[in-house]
Amino acid sequence: MLLLLILIIKIIALTFCVVLPLVPVSVFFERRFCAIIQDRVGPNRVGIPLTLFGFKKDCSILGLGGLIQPVADGIKLFLKEDFTPKHVRKAFYWLAPALTVAPALITACVIPFGTPITLFGHTEKLVIADLDIGPLFIFSVASLTVYGIAIAGWSSNSKFPFLGGIRSTAQMISYEIAMGLSIIPVLIYFGDLNLSTIVQQQAEHGWLLLPLWGHDATHTLSSKLLFWFPAAVSFLIFTISIFAETNRMPFDLPECETELVGGYHTEYSSMKFAMFFMGEYAAMVIGSALIVTIFLGGWSLGFGTDSWISNLSLGGFGFGGFIHLAIFLAKVVAFILFFILVRWTIPRFRYDQLMKLGWVVFFEAALVNVFLAALIVAAPFLTIAITGIGAVLLIIVTAAIIWVARASEAKPTILRA
Repeated sequence: MLLLLILIIKIIALTFCVVLPLVPVSVFFERRFCAIIQDRVGPNRVGIPLTLFGFKKDCSILGLGGLIQPVADGIKLFLKEDFTPKHVRKAFYWLAPALTVAPALITACVIPFGTPITLFGHTEKLVIADLDIGPLFIFSVASLTVYGIAIAGWSSNSKFPFLGGIRSTAQMISYEIAMGLSIIPVLIYFGDLNLSTIVQQQAEHGWLLLPLWGHDATHTLSSKLLFWFPAAVSFLIFTISIFAETNRMPFDLPECETELVGGYHTEYSSMKFAMFFMGEYAAMVIGSALIVTIFLGGWSLGFGTDSWISNLSLGGFGFGGFIHLAIFLAKVVAFILFFILVRWTIPRFRYDQLMKLGWVVFFEAALVNVFLAALIVAAPFLTIAITGIGAVLLIIVTAAIIWVARASEAKPTILRA
């Protein structure tokens, strides 16, 4: 009974008090950040209207710089007319928004938010489910999002939503393959699928992209620096694939307003539209958390400080895990700002460019990167001759893949009037 109560508390605290609040915060950041990029004023006046309480003037201090804007957005979506067109398939039409937002929240259960905390002699991990197949669980559950988008497009019985659903299906399948291949070098390097173990190894031996401390016989500085190149390639492919998986600019082709009106959610309004909106931002938050966990040390502050932070306590209360939670959230927010920066900086791809990038570039690059990482990890146990032969074969295979990709590309034809 106690274990069930602790599990419920962790679900409520980590999912509904940590992940979900980041969704409106991300919306606020998006509006203010894009206003700065476009050199204009973002939301800065939505506040507490004192005139509703009998005052003659609204106080500008209670505007809080527009921080109340997400609350106003939520109230507006709640109060808007919940319109359901007659021509839709109603059961699937109502089911689709839930299928979009639920997988994004479920994947949060395997993300380690910090080191364990101690209270009254009881130690509890800051992770809802410490599974030994963390990345596989996230990939399998997150891929269910495409069902919600495809069902939304199909059940709307409208041309443009249906095209948006088909686009999303092709896009997610294409980039899930590259994303899955890109993470294999990381798993080869750590030799574990448990995300908590991966973060702990980074805390002790250096982040995957910042391997500057914790050298020993197994993790020497030279071996870590040698592995940095395939790790950087994995990070690049994985990050861009997350952009495509979350339908973020420049990969938001399923809801491209210049071609498909609103895409798969054209026929939706009120809170059903808000659930699609919330699902996209929740997926962005979880995607940022996963990138931070795998490549940037997760909750780790680094440089040998994590063990000291973990042991901080006051009486019988070990609160170091909360400091690591704050560090983790700071990294996630920084990566969310990077997501927003990319959206308002890079123009949207054409659909053929999107598919070509996934199948012709990322798939081959991720596949070659797997062999490169395996060769580097196995190098200390191989002779110089075998390592050299492997490097030459890898170069030949890479050149052959590039040649096949270029040879299969259709040559442009010149159209004459």
